[in-house]
Amino acid sequence: MKQWYEELFENYAKTYERENFTTGTSAEVDFIEKEMHHRKNARILDVGCGTGRHAIELAKRGYSVVGIDLSESMLAHARKKAEAEKVSVLFV
Repeated sequence: MKQWYEELFENYAKTYERENFTTGTSAEVDFIEKEMHHRKNARILDVGCGTGRHAIELAKRGYSVVGIDLSESMLAHARKKAEAEKVSVLFV
């Protein structure tokens, strides 16, 4: 039997990135970089990474990123996106 959160997010990956709050990804990653003082050698753990919008953007900018999430469907979507973007992110 699936947990409630597994069912909740099972099909959400398909529509997640059309949500209004996802349009600020680039600016949000700009903020993260500024707070990290642009240390490219930093390893980043994205907890609750969902479809990987932050993890993938950080990887595009040269960071080593691991994304972790409870939703396998969100992780599957993130893996496909990372492959399409030609970046390496470990999604767990």
